[in-house]
Amino acid sequence: MAWTVGRVAKAAGVTVRTLHHYDEIGLLSPSGRSPAGYRRYDDADLERLQLIRYYRELGFPLEEIATILDDPDTDPAAHLRRQHELLTGRITRLQEMVAAIEFAMEASRMDIRLTPEERFEVFGDFDPDAHAEEAQRRWGGSEAYRESARRVAGYGKEDWLRNKAENADWGRRFVEVMDSGAPADGPTAMALAEEHRQLVSRWFYECTYEIHTGLADMYVADERFTAYYEAIRPGMAAYLNEAIHANAISRA
Repeated sequence: MAWTVGRVAKAAGVTVRTLHHYDEIGLLSPSGRSPAGYRRYDDADLERLQLIRYYRELGFPLEEIATILDDPDTDPAAHLRRQHELLTGRITRLQEMVAAIEFAMEASRMDIRLTPEERFEVFGDFDPDAHAEEAQRRWGGSEAYRESARRVAGYGKEDWLRNKAENADWGRRFVEVMDSGAPADGPTAMALAEEHRQLVSRWFYECTYEIHTGLADMYVADERFTAYYEAIRPGMAAYLNEAIHANAISRA
């Protein structure tokens, strides 16, 4: 099947200008031309474009993508394995960032007693103080807020690394449940929703079911939370929201 450049651009979510540029640098040249000289793409071209977009999403420069795709010793299965490895690494990093930003938006001051080096080890390039003013405005008068600030004031590096590891482990298992096709209101997903609630209670404040469902609604209402969860696994924000609500209802 022959695709025009306009149809390819629309289907792939890129601009015609981008496709022209890919053609000019030899990254993605159409397999054919119309009698009038217009570009025509076939299914193999679209498959290559999909690989290009995967690697671009992972931050690869165009020159390196061309080298990877044109390597005669690399087969399609190897490409998929490589992308899987890279995305798995990104998921782990995003899970760590989610854990950090969740706390930052639930407390007004981090007051973390860490050296700059330790803060970088725990949080990477994410600044947990960035949302302090907003958190104070939204939750500063709540008992949960005060309890969270009190606990956090006593945490050191090892505490934060343990928190980071626990959240990453929970996130990995939650994605596995999603990938299995289990319903969000099923027993496995609800059990992990309950574990999520207990993690919040153990580390920050007593997270009641009412508070937990409020957090769940924020995950789909606040585009920043939604973006982080969707980056970990498409559909995760809505799935987690549903699992938390189902768990709360089952325990009412």
